[in-house]
Amino acid sequence: MFLIPFCCHAGGTDSMEQICKSLTLNQWAFLEHFYSTVCTTTWLCDNRAPFHLTKDVNGFEQVVLWNPRGASARVNLNGGQVISWRNHRGEELLFNSSKANFKVPKTVRGGISACFPQFGKCDALDQHGFARKRMWKIDENPPPMRLNDSRGKSYVDLMLKPAEEDLKYWPHSFEFRLQVSLALDGNLSLVSRIRNINGKPFNFSFAYHTYLSVSDISEVRIEGLETLDYLDNLCKRERFTEQGDAITFESEVDRVYLSSAPCVAVLDHEKKRTYVVRKEGLPDVVLWNPWDKKSKAMADFGDSDYKQMLCLDGAAIETGVTLKPGEEWTGQVELAAIPSSFCTDNIHPRLKLF
Repeated sequence: MFLIPFCCHAGGTDSMEQICKSLTLNQWAFLEHFYSTVCTTTWLCDNRAPFHLTKDVNGFEQVVLWNPRGASARVNLNGGQVISWRNHRGEELLFNSSKANFKVPKTVRGGISACFPQFGKCDALDQHGFARKRMWKIDENPPPMRLNDSRGKSYVDLMLKPAEEDLKYWPHSFEFRLQVSLALDGNLSLVSRIRNINGKPFNFSFAYHTYLSVSDISEVRIEGLETLDYLDNLCKRERFTEQGDAITFESEVDRVYLSSAPCVAVLDHEKKRTYVVRKEGLPDVVLWNPWDKKSKAMADFGDSDYKQMLCLDGAAIETGVTLKPGEEWTGQVELAAIPSSFCTDNIHPRLKLF
């Protein structure tokens, strides 16, 4: 049993998943106790993120996170993009398009991308910014994070600095640190810290572009955005107020909900699963599903893929973020997948997020 936690570093998550599925309940109880004592102490003293560095089928570097209960996540260094998040049963919780391009420098259509320094399309910058198209580096010695509890977490710290090409179109120097972590309970967290190392202030917009996997978009509803104002991108960003008790889907949706609560829930009736998205430093929420017509117009998106996905993004868009020289901004999201399909009244007390 003492070999199980350490074999994961050398053997990768494929062997880990096989081992996890073969364990008895008594073995799991021992393993969880082991991780909460010996392994956790080792990680904290070592001050390094426990992860496995591997390469995908195209030879590009990828970080694999795992926990002792069998959950896992994969992060591409290209784009700093989370492309997979699986629960302890091996079920994929993030959507990736059936026509996704996994080759550099393309951004994978799916997963979770950090969109910076803009979300959407304007000026000379690429749509959703350049951060998701750059090669990130593993940050071996990141500064400590505020109230960061690393006990039982598998995590990796990434770093991005502007390339010369970026400075031509967006002439501001910055340090972008991104931590992706997988908790013992399987929750997935992303924490972004952006510091202005420029000589003058700059403003940016930001979003965690998050593709959630759902059974059937027509069987999904959203709670937590009721009565909010939103900008409708299908109506030239005209401002409306949400009238429904919950949001359901019957056609294309492309909206930015403004000044939302910290917690939003996605209820999937068919799978009897609820995604809970908790956010800090991100006042807005982007909601997007392209429906059938737009799906057919996208080269990297399957004609019927829209039925199995929903984008719900924690974001800072309406006013953006302004940083003075030397200032740092933090924006974070935590995603939980709960085996439930009912209203969110009893969800909040169960989650110990952030």
